[in-house]
Amino acid sequence: MFPRYFLLICLCAALAPLARGFLGEPAASTAFPGWPTHFEGRPLTMQPLTPLEDSLQKEFPGRVGRFSDGQREIILRWVTQETRKLHASSDCFKANGYRIEALPIKREGEALWSRFIATRGKVRLEVAERIYAPAGGQWSDVSAWYWAAQLGRTQGPWWAVTVASLAGE
Repeated sequence: MFPRYFLLICLCAALAPLARGFLGEPAASTAFPGWPTHFEGRPLTMQPLTPLEDSLQKEFPGRVGRFSDGQREIILRWVTQETRKLHASSDCFKANGYRIEALPIKREGEALWSRFIATRGKVRLEVAERIYAPAGGQWSDVSAWYWAAQLGRTQGPWWAVTVASLAGE
């Protein structure tokens, strides 16, 4: 008897995230608020998306923007629903031939940032990223965000922020 109950509990646990859609939860407002004009006190200049970024935003539930503050490149992703199409920045760097070296999580005020060094040839970048919900909640790891969203522990929309600068600057 025990194995049958165990299987039933596992099945219920696996299907629980799907039940949220059937329970009629009210949808969070996903109206795009527009791109910010400043980041960390510095004005942002919009940059064209690279062909890779442009192709990745197809069927992405939200928007992708690329910006510069004069010293750093900043990728902003407005995400309207939980999705596997939101990848960790380190995955994108690896796919583009960079070697990745993990760094400790960094706290800036209340914000937690995951960080890594991306190296390809003579180029060495320090990259930091985080995901946060304007209504509250933050994640320094894409998987932690995804499962929090999947299990209904956070409601969208969310901002995913990636900041890249030359290492040592």
